[in-house]
Amino acid sequence: MSAQSPVGAGRTVVVGPVRYPELCADGRRLLLDAGFTLVENETTVPWEPADLEPLLAHADAAVCGVEVYTAETLAKAPNLRVIARLGVGLDNIDLPAAREHGVDVANVPGGNANAVAELAVGLMLAVLRKIPAMNGDVRAGRWDRYVGAELTGKTVGLVGFGATARQVAKRLQGFDVRLKAFDPFADEAQAAALGVALTTLEEAADADVVSVHAPHTPATHHMVGADFFAAMRPGAVLVNTSRGGVVDEAALADALRRGHLGGAGVDVWEHEPVAASHPLLGFDSVVATTHAAADSREAYTRIGLATARAIIDVFSGRRPEHLAN
Repeated sequence: MSAQSPVGAGRTVVVGPVRYPELCADGRRLLLDAGFTLVENETTVPWEPADLEPLLAHADAAVCGVEVYTAETLAKAPNLRVIARLGVGLDNIDLPAAREHGVDVANVPGGNANAVAELAVGLMLAVLRKIPAMNGDVRAGRWDRYVGAELTGKTVGLVGFGATARQVAKRLQGFDVRLKAFDPFADEAQAAALGVALTTLEEAADADVVSVHAPHTPATHHMVGADFFAAMRPGAVLVNTSRGGVVDEAALADALRRGHLGGAGVDVWEHEPVAASHPLLGFDSVVATTHAAADSREAYTRIGLATARAIIDVFSGRRPEHLAN
């Protein structure tokens, strides 16, 4: 390769996220202009390991969505130098295995915080005011009265107090809610500035609405479970826009079935795509979405550019801004 060759010349980037050319046009153009060859997911569903692994045999870099990079998968990618996560969550990438194989992993902390926060608040309102049920009735030619509950004046508990939870807290200021949060690593000054009381996990559960914003790790797996739901107030609402594995879905279904909880807004699921037979989908009080909290045009532009720059940085001999491993 000559000194004048673009940094990506002769190098291949495997791109897992669906609709990447449409959603991340600016980042994609940055990679193409840098000389990289892109191998893109042209389907509408995430790649399974059987789809991804053959493509990694000759890949130098990867843009990663929700496809899974296990130790076994990474062992089949001898030339891979960097995985750029299109977002912040890293539970689908084996970070120690990536380090062992000499693969840098970069993500975009806060890149989609605005989008996730807005959907979290939207789910709160949708459940409390029964918006989907009314929409369904009107479209079916029915006209009935649905009496919901106001968000104003409620107590909201946040599980996790990272970038997204802080954006939720900001957006809730106009609702005159009382805010509290559980996060062992929370910034006390930021919490105080937003009027958020830092509490234990059980104290955060004692709320009218709980919004989950914790990463999925072995320590947080099913952290929001039967004991947590028992500590929530009768008729309370749970919203999860973080990761499905943080919430024990069977325990949530049980709390709804017993009438202890009033509803839930669920964007993320332990197994995705979620099956139509999933018990939570049998409740009219559950508003379900398709792991779409981060899916805004603005967020895709930001994180698309950030991931492209991370890949270019690695092959230019620079350290990416956000290395996870």
